[in-house]
Amino acid sequence: MAHSYTNLLYHVVFATLERRPLISGEFASRLYEYLGGIVRGLGGISLGVNGAEDHVHMLAKLHQDLAVSEFVEKVKSNSSGWAENVAGGFAWQRGYSAFTVSESQVEKVRRYIANQQIRHKRVTFEEELQSLLRAHHIDFKPEYLLR
Repeated sequence: MAHSYTNLLYHVVFATLERRPLISGEFASRLYEYLGGIVRGLGGISLGVNGAEDHVHMLAKLHQDLAVSEFVEKVKSNSSGWAENVAGGFAWQRGYSAFTVSESQVEKVRRYIANQQIRHKRVTFEEELQSLLRAHHIDFKPEYLLR
C-alpha cells in the first residue's frame, strides 16, 4: 500500500496546575484560539476547543506520525509558555485524559465541548472527568484522579 489513511480523532482533557481558576474572559478566548493553532502547527485539525476556569477540552484530528502522548506534551508545553507570557502565573497539571472518538460521534462531542460553561454550573470538573472515564471503561482510583 503506497499511502497511509487514518482518521485519528481524540477528545483530550487537561487541567490547570492545582486546578486553579486561571482561564476566563478574554484570556480564555485567546487561549482556545492559541491551542487550535498549536494543533494545526502539529499537522492536525482542531475540531473544537473550550473549557472552564480550571480545565480545557479539545477535539482534534491528529496526524498519523504523532502519538497522542507526544501531541498532548507539545500542546501543553507550547501553550503554557504562551499563557505565562500573556497572563503570568500559568501552568498545566501534569496528567491528561484522552479518548478516541468515532467519526459518527464528532458532532456530539463538539456540542459537549461547546457547552462546557453550561455544564459546569451543575457539575464539577471531578464529577465530569469521572463520568467520562466510566463511559470509556477506564479504571481509576478517585483519590488519585486529579493529583
